[in-house]
Parts: sequence; C-alpha cells; structure tokens
Amino acid sequence: MRLLIAAVGRLKAGPERELLARYVERANASGKSLSLAPLDIVEISESPAQTATKRKADEAKALLAAIPEKAKIIALDERGKNVSSEDFSNRLARLRDDGAACTAFLIGGADGLDETLRKKADIVIGFGAATFPHQLVRILLAEQIYRAVTILSGHPYHRGG
Repeated sequence: MRLLIAAVGRLKAGPERELLARYVERANASGKSLSLAPLDIVEISESPAQTATKRKADEAKALLAAIPEKAKIIALDERGKNVSSEDFSNRLARLRDDGAACTAFLIGGADGLDETLRKKADIVIGFGAATFPHQLVRILLAEQIYRAVTILSGHPYHRGG
C-alpha cells in the first residue's frame, strides 16, 4: 500500500527537512516487506487568499487534487482522535489488509483543514490538543509511520508499554 503525506506549506532546507527525509527513508526501507511502501511527500503551496475560510477551501482543493482518487484518507487535526502508536499501526495494517492501494495523510496549513476534508476523511486523528507547525507535524507523522512499520515487523525500535 502506498503511503502519501500531502501537506500544505513547504519545508525549507535544514534540519527539519533532513529529519523528515531520515524517517521517510527508514519507513520506505522497512515498509517494503510489509507492503507499507513507498512513503511519498507532496507539498501544496499555501493559498494567498485574504480570508481563512477561502484559504482553507483553496488548500482543500489542492490537497484532494494531489491524492489518488480512491485513496483512504487520514486527516490530521487537533480535534481528531488521539491514538496510541500501537493503535495507529493497527489501523494502517487494517487499511492495507482491506485492500487499500493508497492511504493519504492530509496536513492543513496555518488555518487548519477545511471541514470538507474532515468529513471526507476515513479517519481523523490528532497528536494532542496542542497546535504544532505543519513542519513539525510532518516529522511527527513520518516518525509514527516508521514506528508503525517497526511495530508490525516486531522490530525493537518501539518499546512502548
């Protein structure tokens, strides 16, 4: 199953991009044998619209255009359900086992995700009630995808209790 992170905003060169690349590389290397690869990143330009409502609508259209038509959608939103790493890995495995060809993770811009994306999503998850910059959310998500792959493969990277 292809994994795709579609995110609003661009990561500039530097430690954040390097850390993201490290987790993507690890996830791709370990995920192949589990049919959880490739993990790809698509960056969407932030909308220049004058209002948050219009920006979110523009960004929603661009995010949807960036993902395959029948992809399962996991939206990241601060109002989403908090899931443990084990639950996250089980959800990915279930999507794969149910025959999903692609699972797309959507990360909104500074104004968040448009409500249409939240409604269209198969799953809405959050990384807690705090608000994080899209750059960090991308890294957190890539790490959790890598962690999910290691959990499913029995690798000792994950030592959760």
